[in-house]
Amino acid sequence: MSTNALPTQSTDFPGWYGEVVRRAELAENSAVRGAMVIKPYGYAIWEAIQRALDDRIKATGHENFYFPLFVPASLLAQEGELVKGFGRRSRSSPRRAGGGSKSRWRCVRPRRR
Repeated sequence: MSTNALPTQSTDFPGWYGEVVRRAELAENSAVRGAMVIKPYGYAIWEAIQRALDDRIKATGHENFYFPLFVPASLLAQEGELVKGFGRRSRSSPRRAGGGSKSRWRCVRPRRR
C-alpha cells in the first residue's frame, strides 16, 4: 500500500477517486488504453449499485435497458442523420465482423461530444 498522501477530493476529484480505486484494489489499468479491469470487490460494489438503481427505477414504473456497444454500421449511419453529434467524425472506424459486405460492418457506438 502506498504511504503517499491522497490527492484532495475537493481540489482533484478524478485524481482522488482513481487513487482510492487503485489502493483499494477495486480495479487496475488494462493493456487497452483508457480501459480498466474491474476486480472482484470492485465488481461486487458495481452489482450492489446496479441492484439498488434497478429497484429505484422499477419502483417508478419504468424499465431499464442497455445500449449495445457494437452496432451495425448501417444503424450508426442512421443515427448520424438523426442525432446531432453522431456524425462521421465522432465514430470509430468500422471493422469487419467475420467478413462480408460493408453493410455487415460493426462499429463501436460513440459517446456524444
